[in-house]
Amino acid sequence: LIWVSSAHCDERLFQGSQGQFPITQNVTVVEGGTANMTCRVDYNDNTSLQWSNPAQQTLFFGDKKALRDHRIELVRATSQELTIRIGDVSLSDEGLYTCSLFTMPVKTTKAFLTVLGVPTRPEITGFTKPAMERDVITLTCTTSGSKPAAIIRWFRNDKEVQGTKEVNATGKSFTVRSSLQFQVDRRDDGVAYTCSVEHVSLSSPYMTTEVLEVHYAPHLDIAHSQIIPQEGQYFKLECVSIGNPIPEPVLWSKDGGELPDIERMIVEGRELTITTLNKTDNGTYRCEASNHLGTSSAEYVLFVYAVLNILLTFDVSPPPSRRISDPNAVGPHGPDHALIGGVVAVVVFITLCLIIVLGRYLARHKGTYLTHEAKGAEDAPDADTAIINAEGNHVHAEEKKEYFI
Repeated sequence: LIWVSSAHCDERLFQGSQGQFPITQNVTVVEGGTANMTCRVDYNDNTSLQWSNPAQQTLFFGDKKALRDHRIELVRATSQELTIRIGDVSLSDEGLYTCSLFTMPVKTTKAFLTVLGVPTRPEITGFTKPAMERDVITLTCTTSGSKPAAIIRWFRNDKEVQGTKEVNATGKSFTVRSSLQFQVDRRDDGVAYTCSVEHVSLSSPYMTTEVLEVHYAPHLDIAHSQIIPQEGQYFKLECVSIGNPIPEPVLWSKDGGELPDIERMIVEGRELTITTLNKTDNGTYRCEASNHLGTSSAEYVLFVYAVLNILLTFDVSPPPSRRISDPNAVGPHGPDHALIGGVVAVVVFITLCLIIVLGRYLARHKGTYLTHEAKGAEDAPDADTAIINAEGNHVHAEEKKEYFI
């Protein structure tokens, strides 16, 4: 007789009951991928394991294939493990799979196979190039086949913008749409609108971009050389235009008429160059250009300054640390402050010279007058005698005119 303790029997019974129970795990796979389904038992007394699909059809009983499906293969079959492989998984393969251990009674465990539907690359519709300024357009981004439903995000260049979303079920997958509606203007010309699709089955988002083309009327400005135009200098005007289509051609005119037919004025595309300025170039210059949406023009008033032969310049500007920008300062078309300062200096210099000459002249005449007043008093011993002598001279002068007969 063999005696076994009750504690030892209880442990063996517990291990047997637990080890005879099959163990499985849920599996997630991307559509078109491969799923491995594994069923294990810790203890088995040569009892067979079996895998069944969600429709309760037997796939494998031990190492024996029961369902004719070339996508399903045996990976491993032992008394403690049964592993099968399902290739090219489709959305219809999703569901509960059952592993059975044929004991008395039969023990079963279920594993859920999740199949992720991969979204298609997005398409943007609703835009026909080109759009006209102030048109209202609608951009729609669409992706299908996702499971679960994909997420769509919109970007205007690098900044995210919000669209309206619509989700529709198509069998076991979803079709997702997102739309943007807005009025375009010239600032939208060349702007990139990007639709981004994000999904758990994707390692990185799918993206599609639409670059807008917007036609708008032209706008013109005239840029010029950053110098004060003076006689003899080189000077250039450029007609800067924006517009789509690009406004062509650029026409130049002066004072409402054609440009003078002189060799000093050269027109090359949008640029007007005057090789040597003189006073005859003064006037209003105008450039004009158009496209099929409109015409625009810009004007520039040219004043040519004369060059002085003598120019005295006084630097009265404050030190660099105290200089500030004057919003009322006159630009290239205003007076030359150095020129004005030089003229004032010349006038002051001439005025001072005249004052000095006039003073010397007055001083000389005053000395002559005093000399005649003192004549006859040179030999006088004192002032009284000098006065008497002076008066005496007058008396004697008159006495010389008296005659006695």
